[in-house]
Amino acid sequence: MWHIPVNHHLRPVYRLLAGLTGLYVLVFGITGVVVSAGSGLFDRGDTTALGLRTNMAFSVLSIAAGLVILVGLLFGRNIDQFINYYGGILFLIIPTLMMALLRTGGNFLNFSMTTVVVSYIIGMVLLAAGLYGKIGTEEDKRKADWYRYSHH
Repeated sequence: MWHIPVNHHLRPVYRLLAGLTGLYVLVFGITGVVVSAGSGLFDRGDTTALGLRTNMAFSVLSIAAGLVILVGLLFGRNIDQFINYYGGILFLIIPTLMMALLRTGGNFLNFSMTTVVVSYIIGMVLLAAGLYGKIGTEEDKRKADWYRYSHH
């Protein structure tokens, strides 16, 4: 994947954005568990956390996702880049699937259109952090730059 920049000068900004995004997902999940306590795992009621519809299953998944993002940032060393890149892709695919199920009985995560939009935003932030968060040696940077600017 030589087309991904190495040692991008805005990497700290993208790491910060990914960290804030992971923190938001974690807080959303924790809040969701608190407000959906006592309801079913896949309940499709009007339970909301931070303005988004949720249920216990979606809240627990959000806690897991937030923890994975934050732990990846703590480890660094391109682990965060990997998690952010593929996590961003997942945060774009899952709401697309859930959007197709919004008005059906298959909406098991209790998504709303607002939840879909917020998930897309989270996915784009994580994907950008994954694309610009790669670190490497100066040799890796030279190779990546050569490929991006000289290779046709």
